[in-house]
Amino acid sequence: MSSSKALLGFVAGAAVGALAGILFAPDKGSNTRSKIAHKAGDWKEAAKTSINGIIDSVKDVYTGAKDEAEDLGDRAKAKMSSAKNEVKNSFS
Repeated sequence: MSSSKALLGFVAGAAVGALAGILFAPDKGSNTRSKIAHKAGDWKEAAKTSINGIIDSVKDVYTGAKDEAEDLGDRAKAKMSSAKNEVKNSFS
């Protein structure tokens, strides 16, 4: 999680720096608003990409854990069946 926090911190810092640069630049108000709207769209896309990457990572971890749990359950069932058969055969 620390890498995602670092990425979020970097993105937030870049956003604040870009916004400050735009607001303090000598330009017409309409141009400044246009620049802010454009940058907001860029930040929105960057945030979506970042969040989708995190979601994909979580899904991958969940799928891997689920598969491992199913495999462990199958192995446990096989061992129990084998032990049951051994006990059954020892009394025969």
